[in-house]
Amino acid sequence: MKLALIGCGAMGQLVASEARAAGHEIGYVVSTKNQHETAEELSQHLRRHDAAIDFSVADAVLRNIEACVRAGVPLVEGTTAWREHEEAQRIITEGNGALVYGANFSVGMNIFYRIVKSASEYFARMEHYAPFIEEAHHSRKRDAPSGTAIQLGKLMQEVFQQEIPTSSTRAGFIPGTHRVGFDSIADQVLLTHTARSRQGFASGALLAAGWIVGRRGVFEFGEIIQEILTRR
Repeated sequence: MKLALIGCGAMGQLVASEARAAGHEIGYVVSTKNQHETAEELSQHLRRHDAAIDFSVADAVLRNIEACVRAGVPLVEGTTAWREHEEAQRIITEGNGALVYGANFSVGMNIFYRIVKSASEYFARMEHYAPFIEEAHHSRKRDAPSGTAIQLGKLMQEVFQQEIPTSSTRAGFIPGTHRVGFDSIADQVLLTHTARSRQGFASGALLAAGWIVGRRGVFEFGEIIQEILTRR
């Protein structure tokens, strides 16, 4: 594929490295030098790319979506801490575009979501088990709780029919760690996912980019994982 990269931070650079190693071509790159382009200006540079991958900042997401729709390029949206899905849906639907987004592009985490949902269904049937979430990240991470913790909370809330207590830690160089617990007076069960590096996010984003080519509409990354898990 010929890929455009929006955002040239740590994640953007890792995606570029992983993409080249897999034989993909990196075309246009949005960095600090050209980050203030309008949607129309950006769309001109994006044409003739197979897909774009965005790991930039929340304030730029709608601009990036609009530019990709104008250019006819599907977008993998990996930026966290944005909540404009309704407006994104309108832009994409009206422009006949394509977007795949996710709170977390790690394949392992998306399988973890399913494990947590299943475990929640078991513990919700038993009395006296209290669910909770703990998440910890390095001090540079801006949003708290993380988008991943929010997604875990939504999955559990659907089962327990209550808000799930969630705690966040931002300190030092902690890798992304998410713990889901079920606590009772007799025992405690903990499920833990620890991201050892950002490589899993980059690999997932590239998987999404290959999947979204030729499609139209808005998709959540979990749908891709579900499709893979149910293949025969």
